Amino acid sequence: MKTLYLLRHAKSDWSHPDLDDHDRPLAPRGRKAARRMSAFLSQARPRPTMVLCSSATRARASWQPVGQALGEPVEVHVEDGLYAAGADRLLARLRRLPEGADAVLLVGHNPGLQDLASELAGDGDPTGLRRLGEKFPTGALATLRLETSWRELGPGGGYLESLVVPRDLAR
Repeated sequence: MKTLYLLRHAKSDWSHPDLDDHDRPLAPRGRKAARRMSAFLSQARPRPTMVLCSSATRARASWQPVGQALGEPVEVHVEDGLYAAGADRLLARLRRLPEGADAVLLVGHNPGLQDLASELAGDGDPTGLRRLGEKFPTGALATLRLETSWRELGPGGGYLESLVVPRDLAR
């Protein structure tokens, strides 16, 4: 069994309209949300051993506190091709993962992540599935269990275990 964590970057800062979209940093609210998600992910089992992260500044800044919280060696791939990638491109990238990677975290963007999660989740937590169909907010984390190889991963190939958003952890 494999585990796929899909983390949408946290809330970005729009106060610098001259910045290229790729270079936008996290807003203060986004930094706070990233810390919340890092604490949550540090308790995740299994822990991610490989990370695929968009090269966008806000994605890397969302990953940074998670990486610190995990505190274990994690193989990290920051990839330009994940920036603004659609579900098809994300799925193609996941299919190229080594079979020994049992728990992978993908840090990216919408609408690609939401579309990918919706496509892969053939079944799962009813509340999570409903929420996933409505919205995949910034900082959200979808956890999918997969009973297939990476190269055979396809529509309906996963079970949505949970969809957690930063505000769920604010309590």
